[in-house]
Amino acid sequence: MSPTPEGFAEAAARAVAEPGAVLLVDTFELCQGLEGWLWEQFLPRLPLGAVAVVNGRQAPDPAWVSDPGWADVLWVMSLRNLTPEDAQAFLRSRGVAEGAHRTLLSFTGGNPLALALAAAVAVRDCRETPGPASGWLPNHDVIATLVPRLVGDLPGVEHRTALEICAYAYVTSEALLRALLGDRAPELFAWLRAQPYMESTASGLFPHDVVRETLVADLRWRDPDGFVALHKRLHQYLFEQLRAAPPAQLLPATGALLYMHRTDGRMAHFHDWRSTGHVYDQPCAAADEARVLELIEEAEGPESAGTARYWLDRQRSAFRVYRSAQSGEIVACSAWLRLTGLEGADADPVVAAAWAHARANEPLRAGEHLALARFTVDPAHYQRPGPATTLTQWRAMGEIFRADRLAWSFVVMRDDGFWDGHLGHFDMLPTDTDPVVGGHSYRLFAHDWRAQPVVPWLAAKADVALSGTGCPEPEPAAAAGTAPRPTEPTELVVLSRPEFDAAVRDALRALRHPARPADNPLNRSRVVVADGGTLADVLARAMDALLLERGGDKRHRALTTTYLKAAPTQEAAAERLGLPFSTYRRHLTSAVERVSDILWRHELDGEPLTRP
Repeated sequence: MSPTPEGFAEAAARAVAEPGAVLLVDTFELCQGLEGWLWEQFLPRLPLGAVAVVNGRQAPDPAWVSDPGWADVLWVMSLRNLTPEDAQAFLRSRGVAEGAHRTLLSFTGGNPLALALAAAVAVRDCRETPGPASGWLPNHDVIATLVPRLVGDLPGVEHRTALEICAYAYVTSEALLRALLGDRAPELFAWLRAQPYMESTASGLFPHDVVRETLVADLRWRDPDGFVALHKRLHQYLFEQLRAAPPAQLLPATGALLYMHRTDGRMAHFHDWRSTGHVYDQPCAAADEARVLELIEEAEGPESAGTARYWLDRQRSAFRVYRSAQSGEIVACSAWLRLTGLEGADADPVVAAAWAHARANEPLRAGEHLALARFTVDPAHYQRPGPATTLTQWRAMGEIFRADRLAWSFVVMRDDGFWDGHLGHFDMLPTDTDPVVGGHSYRLFAHDWRAQPVVPWLAAKADVALSGTGCPEPEPAAAAGTAPRPTEPTELVVLSRPEFDAAVRDALRALRHPARPADNPLNRSRVVVADGGTLADVLARAMDALLLERGGDKRHRALTTTYLKAAPTQEAAAERLGLPFSTYRRHLTSAVERVSDILWRHELDGEPLTRP
């Protein structure tokens, strides 16, 4: 049929001539330009009792939907995904083996078109390659067939890229497109918004599940390097957004970043992005305290509720409540305690265990703090994955990613082993102390963020998600209650400031003896490991940084003459510089102190030094 009034009228001639006829029009988007003519001229000519069904990717023009003349005879519906029950009935009717149902439903999300295409291929593949149907997966031929059928013809390369970004991101905003694609973001966002397979939320757009999974699978197969590049750019953008987000946006920002890790099996099993809308997170107000204590007592007993009362009196801002989206009632609670001293050790056995572990391993340095996820209580899903539990995990991770000078983070769970594998997978390892509260034994998990900082930790987890290989299970010793230190190359030494200063002085003195710096503990400090170079390289960059400071040239000359030009004695160095010995000593002492200050600052914030 030609997309003209004459071509359409000719193809539909029988419907106009026969009373009670049913006219079926499919893929109307191919002749969308006829919409005005269809409503104004063709449809009014149909005989009484005739029914016209027009199917297309674009919804009818709002002018016709709101026209009173059509109100009684027009019914507009959006074809949604089949329910799991209907989808399974469809697969049975097509002869798909029961073992393949779960894979097909997961891949297609119940989309009728995708389900029909995948079912046909699954039946063919299982017939040609007999074997367990549970091992069937959609191949690249299925994906190549689905892409054009699901998204239609794309206007250009940038539109395809925008669609791939939207498929890979949790939610896509115009700001996200601008960060990744530049000035055409408004135009591309408007185009995405008009597509029939898009849904919108308060945060932006997202595609139907089958469109999302098909586009991501196609990109990953068709352009592996482009897929990795997209992942890294999007991951970096979302991390920066999380770090800068206001407190009210912490949870959605964290959920968006963690969604990038959804292909990691552990993440998918313990985080449910679909169900988080069942509850919403709020700060704990004074009026909420009684309900919080009631929930904790119901789940953990009166002694635990008494401990929660202690912390509510001191850190109520650390507590969050989770309200049912349906009823508004508080159904769960949690707390993220921030501790800088030994407070609470005599009142809370869990906090006491956390402080004991920190002191026994790597004590806090001046200005550092530890944090503890405490009182994660949802009686309906106690200590098991659920909507509130997912949001609790997101809040904990978001707080960690944004924290300044966080030394240790701890998570406490009921000691039944359920969370051991998941938390160990993400380097939260069980300590050797199992605190007891109210007769219940709990397991305390710990991570030292100075030894394994956030940025390299996230990079390692992103590599796992990209590879699709998954992480190895924790060593048996960890599951048994022993928390091993991270292994190379992430094993770092955590030094106090006096120890750090002494190591800097030793390293400077050893520069004239290249073999000696290998024994220096700075080789395993964050400032050197994050740099990726040698200790000598890092010292040289710190010395060069003095040249940017007022009077730094004098300190720089004192250092280089003493340690790099191999003056045999300090008296000889002073003579080379033409300085009185007392003046030379003052310049050298000040220079060593400034180099140590520069290195210490980078040790704490994890940023590598750059050459001036």
